[in-house]
Amino acid sequence: MNFSFVSGELARASGELLVIPLFEGETGDTPPGILAGVHAALDSRLLAAAAQEGFKGKGDQSFVIHTLGKLAADRVLLLGLGTRARFTPEVLRLTAGRAAKTAQRLKTRTLVFAVPGGLEVTGAVRAVVEGLELGAYRFDRYKSSAREEKNAPKLTAVKLHVDGEKTKEQEQAVALAQRVAEATNWARDLTHEPPNVVNPARLAQAAQEMGREVGLKVSVSGRKEIEKLRMGMFLAVAQGSANEPQLIHVEYTPKNAKQAKQPPLALVGKAITFDSGGLSLKPTDSMVDMKTDMAGSAAVLGAMKVIAALKPPFPVHAFIGACENMPSGTSYRPSDVLVSRLGKTVEVTNTDAEGRLVLGDVLTWANEHKPSALIDLATLTGACIVALGNYIVGAFGEHDATVNEVMESARAAGEEMWRLPVTELQKDALRSEIADMKNSGERWAGATNAALFLKEFVGETPWVHLDIAGPSISPKERGYNAKGPTGVGVRTLVEYVRRRTTQLEADAATEAPTPKPPAAAKSPRGGRAKG
Repeated sequence: MNFSFVSGELARASGELLVIPLFEGETGDTPPGILAGVHAALDSRLLAAAAQEGFKGKGDQSFVIHTLGKLAADRVLLLGLGTRARFTPEVLRLTAGRAAKTAQRLKTRTLVFAVPGGLEVTGAVRAVVEGLELGAYRFDRYKSSAREEKNAPKLTAVKLHVDGEKTKEQEQAVALAQRVAEATNWARDLTHEPPNVVNPARLAQAAQEMGREVGLKVSVSGRKEIEKLRMGMFLAVAQGSANEPQLIHVEYTPKNAKQAKQPPLALVGKAITFDSGGLSLKPTDSMVDMKTDMAGSAAVLGAMKVIAALKPPFPVHAFIGACENMPSGTSYRPSDVLVSRLGKTVEVTNTDAEGRLVLGDVLTWANEHKPSALIDLATLTGACIVALGNYIVGAFGEHDATVNEVMESARAAGEEMWRLPVTELQKDALRSEIADMKNSGERWAGATNAALFLKEFVGETPWVHLDIAGPSISPKERGYNAKGPTGVGVRTLVEYVRRRTTQLEADAATEAPTPKPPAAAKSPRGGRAKG
C-alpha cells in the first residue's frame, strides 16, 4: 500500500471510503470534532442513521453509508473502538484491520483513515498502518477463483488524516509499521504453505533468499554436518522422513568492529515442517494443521528481515533446526534412548513430543555462541492452549529481567502474553529410570514440563521460552487476522530489539566522558588572551 498524510476538513478528503473510528459516547447529539463536518455535510443525518442500525461505538461495531455525492468520499465507514478508558493501540490496530477487510469486500482502491484525536499520534499512526497492512492480507494462491479475480480492485492507496502537519516521526512510524507488517505477512505465507511445498529444504531456501534480499549471512547445513555436531535428538526426530533435515543459521553483524564483538542476541524457532506425531501417530483431526508446526521459525525469520533494516548496535543470530516428524521403518521409537549434543541422555516416551528434542540440540548450539540472551518461539504444547486459549502466548523463564523485557515488548507490540511457571516441583515428571530424563511426562502441567525440558539445555544464559501453540493460528476472522496463521512473534521480537537498542544508546550516552573545554590561548606575554 501507498500511505500519505492529509489534514484539514475531513469532509473534503477524497477517497472511495472514509473510515472514522469512534469511542462509545461519541455518537450522541453533539458529534466530536473529527465527525462534525462529515455529519453536517450529510445533512446532519449520519448519526441518526447509525443509531437506527444500533451503532453506538462499541468494539467490533461498524456502520457503512453512501454519501450520494455530498462528500468527496463515496462511502463513510464508522467503526467502534469501545470505551476510551480501555483503549490501547492494539484496539486501533484491530479496528484498522476491520477497515481493510471491509474495503476488500467493497472492492475499494483508495481509503481515507481518520486517526482519532486525543491519542499519542505517532503510536496511533503505527497501529493504523500495521492494522491495515495485516488486515488486507489474503492467502489464496491455490484457489482458481483467485486467478480469475487477479485484476479485481484492491486497496492500494491510504490517506492518513491527522490534526496538523505531518512530522518526521510520523513518517518513520509508517515506514517501520510497513516493514513489520510485511515481514509478518511473509511469515504467514510461509506458515500457510502446504507441507509438500514448504519442507525443510524449501524453508532453508526461503531463509537464504531473505538473507540475500536484506543483506544477512545465512548458513545451511545438512545431515552430515548435523551428525558432526552430534545433535542426536534432532537426528532422531528427522530419521523417519525422506526429506533431509536442515540446520539454518542467520547472522546480523553490525559494521562497527567494536559493536560486532559484543555477545549476540540469539533467537531460536521451532521448525517441524510437518508433524504427524511419528509412531505416536496423531488422530487425523489433530494432524490437519500440523503444517503450521514451523510457525516459530517463520516468526524468527520474519523478525530478522526487519532487524536487518533496524541495524541494532549488537549482533543478532537466528538458529533453526528444520525437519519432519514422520512414521516409517526408520522412525525413532518410544523407549529409544537418545544422546543430545550437550551429552544428556533422553528416554523417548512419546514421539509426538518431538519439538523439544530438536529445540534442545539447537538451543545447546545457540548457547555455544555465548549469547547475551536467548529467546525461543515454538508451537510446543496443546497444554498451553488449554491453559491460555487461542490468543495468548505462554511465556516461561527464570531470569525475571529478561522475561519482563520480552513481555513489555509484546504488550507494546500488541501481542498478548502471560507468564507461566518453570518450577522444580514438576521435575519428577521428567525423571527416567534408565536415562538422565524423559522427553514427556504426565498429562498435568504439560506446558511447564516442556519448558523444564528446554531449560536443561540453556545453561545460565538469560532465556525466555514462548509457547505460541495457540496464537500461531486464529480460529476465526478477528480484527486484522483472517482464519489461519497469524505470524505471531514477529512484532514482539522486533520491538524487543528496538527497545534494547534504545537502552544501549541511552547507557552509552550516560557513560560517555564529558569533553574538556579547550585550553585558552596565551598572549605573547604569558597572560591569557582576551576574547
